[in-house]
Amino acid sequence: MLPIISLYIHIPFCKHRCAYCDFNTYAGQENLIPAYIQAVIAEIEQVARLQTYPFEIGSIFFGGGTPTYIPVKGLQDILNTCRRVFDVLKECEISIEANPGTVSKESLYELRQTGFNRISLGMQSANINELRLLEREHDPFSVIQAVEWARLAGFDNLNLDLIFGIPGQTMTTWQQSLQLALGLKPEHLSLYALTIEHGTPFKKWLERGLIDLPDDDLAADQYEYACQVLDEANYEHYEISNWALKRGGNSLACRHNLQYWRYLPYIGIGAGAHGFLQNHRTVNVRGIKAYITRVMSEVGMPPPASSAAEQVVELDLWTRMQERMMVGLRLLEEGVDEFSFNQQFGFKMEEVFGKQISRLMGMGLLEWSEKRNSRHLRLTRQAWLLANRVFREFIGLPQPSVIQEQRHSTTTRVP
Repeated sequence: MLPIISLYIHIPFCKHRCAYCDFNTYAGQENLIPAYIQAVIAEIEQVARLQTYPFEIGSIFFGGGTPTYIPVKGLQDILNTCRRVFDVLKECEISIEANPGTVSKESLYELRQTGFNRISLGMQSANINELRLLEREHDPFSVIQAVEWARLAGFDNLNLDLIFGIPGQTMTTWQQSLQLALGLKPEHLSLYALTIEHGTPFKKWLERGLIDLPDDDLAADQYEYACQVLDEANYEHYEISNWALKRGGNSLACRHNLQYWRYLPYIGIGAGAHGFLQNHRTVNVRGIKAYITRVMSEVGMPPPASSAAEQVVELDLWTRMQERMMVGLRLLEEGVDEFSFNQQFGFKMEEVFGKQISRLMGMGLLEWSEKRNSRHLRLTRQAWLLANRVFREFIGLPQPSVIQEQRHSTTTRVP
């Protein structure tokens, strides 16, 4: 069986940049869309030429920005390039993010016919005042309409994004947003706590006293309410911020994001995109013009990076172990599989993280579970709201002596 790799494609264009957003997105640069599409196609072709071993693409995710803000023909050309230069699985999950105000019945039909089989709509709230504060360019009716059009187009795997902890948001308005979302019967829900990031209008408004800091206690109550309601609605809470239904006994969890959380390889394409391939982290240049220039001039970068990369870093064994713990523990049921960890790195978890695991278990924040004849380390229920506290225990640690000793040993271990 060939290795499965995921492909992320970043589309950085937006009609308007929302007040809370700190993603690599740009408004008012529509004139660069045609050149950007050609640069993305060129980068995909470059990356394909650089790979030295066979693999299959198991998921493709178009994120942004607002991917549906660019012409469907451009998205089609990019996706067709992926199919031409990579071995894309027949059952590949092909996702696209969309804002309700940037889709129509016709565009959704074209997207579905092009091959997109999963769509993620940025609903964020069902309250018009909260949407205005967030500077979203849609209203609750637009969400309902977009879902209806997506269903008519043939999308049977649909996600809705919601935000809680918005300044001024109450438990009542959060409950109303969640109930409207459930009424639309999405297969998947992603719920995120608002964070006020540097450089955003929200940060400036906060400094000027125009908005209040989100209420952490209220946000915790909102999260707990969502956990309860979604459990009652038979959604599987498989990751800290994500819930999925099952179909035919199979979970509709986002396969693309599972690739990240299981610390498996993925290719990042587009301005500001990150990749993780052959134990290397790649980071592409962020600016749209700079991205186009670098790709088209084919600036030489060390493999496996394309000419769009401004950083290529080989991650050592110890760094990869720490990152594996941090991302894997986000999976609430699955956690980090003891057997897989040993197979991937050549060390047992407790050999290298014994002190951290013991301390966190003593605090009631971690537990072992048995699953498919293997032990899995996972967060306890009480740790869901304290997850960042747990993750910090596994990052920035001094390398344990057992790894140093292994380097000077004649015993062969496979990292």
